[in-house]
Amino acid sequence: MKDYAQIARGLPSPCYLIDTDLLRKNLELLRSVEQRTGCKILLAQKAFSMYSLYPMIREYISGTTASSLFEARLGREEMGGQTHIYAPAYRPDEFPQIAQLCDHIVFNSFEQLERFYPMVQASARRPSCGVRVNPEYSEIETALYNPCAPGSRMGITLEHFEKGDLSKISGIHFHTMCEQGADTLERTLDAVEEKFGQYLGALEWVNFGGGHHITRKDYDVEKLIACIERIRDRYGVQVYLEPGEGVVLNTGFLCCTVLDTMKNGLDIALVDTSAACHMPDVLEMPYRPEIIGAGKPGEKMYTYRLGAPTCLAGDIIGDYSFDRPLVPGDRLIFCDMALYTMVKNNTFNGINLPAIATCGDGGAQVVRTFGYEDFKSRL
Repeated sequence: MKDYAQIARGLPSPCYLIDTDLLRKNLELLRSVEQRTGCKILLAQKAFSMYSLYPMIREYISGTTASSLFEARLGREEMGGQTHIYAPAYRPDEFPQIAQLCDHIVFNSFEQLERFYPMVQASARRPSCGVRVNPEYSEIETALYNPCAPGSRMGITLEHFEKGDLSKISGIHFHTMCEQGADTLERTLDAVEEKFGQYLGALEWVNFGGGHHITRKDYDVEKLIACIERIRDRYGVQVYLEPGEGVVLNTGFLCCTVLDTMKNGLDIALVDTSAACHMPDVLEMPYRPEIIGAGKPGEKMYTYRLGAPTCLAGDIIGDYSFDRPLVPGDRLIFCDMALYTMVKNNTFNGINLPAIATCGDGGAQVVRTFGYEDFKSRL
């Protein structure tokens, strides 16, 4: 393991740091899944859009998936390969550009498919069309992330799918998972086949969506391969997967600095990063990110609540324990900070965005820094 504390000393603070050696290890695993099954794996840019690393990523996987025109354009221009898109609804003024950029377009309703199909046919690229289905089965426990909850706007249920014009679609897409394993996928496929299996043999492709933690240490890759082969062989379709987290899982860090310490019933440390601004999922999921060298509250001698310098009272990162008292100037390094950070961060309170850097065999390199003009230009 690299000495990230030493690396952080030479970087701006705060700073997102991507370890390209760890990223390459993840990508090698994903490429092996492609090679063994013939599936196509696409980077879900909604989780990670650091395009300076797209040249590396495209050496291993087949392209990108987008949720908007801007993501589609970024994927097409910077990654190449296949460019797919799904959105709950498309803007008429943007759709002609989407049809020129994308190889697959997934619609959220047959009504949208009918409305935009003439533009698809008029496009020089002539993208393949599909619809997102809702199998009404999900094991996601956090309601905010459950696309199959009652009343969900995500996807077409069987009741409405059966009424649609299937002649215009070449595939279906489903996305029912979040940070889950192949056992969940296996059960999800049971639900998909039960409801939509009779239609799959007439299609060209099936997209398993995202939420696959393929690169997690305890992930059952062999079961994933069996799941892909099951659908591929039974229905004669091309299988796609769209991991976001699974591409960059455990490859990134957020390096920050202690600004001050205080007491109010417990020890508090203020740092130059923010859950609300720089790692929003800490508040939205919610979850407590790990810090290199720190422990759970009470595990080590000195316990602190880490908070941000914003005016939001709830901008608390979590409680951590350390071997020695924290003092201003100490560097702290949060783990697993590649995903859903840079793509979701903001400048609330005028807090500056973290710099972006990489590290690998050639040492650390700052890719991008931000300042006042980045804050001002958004307003």
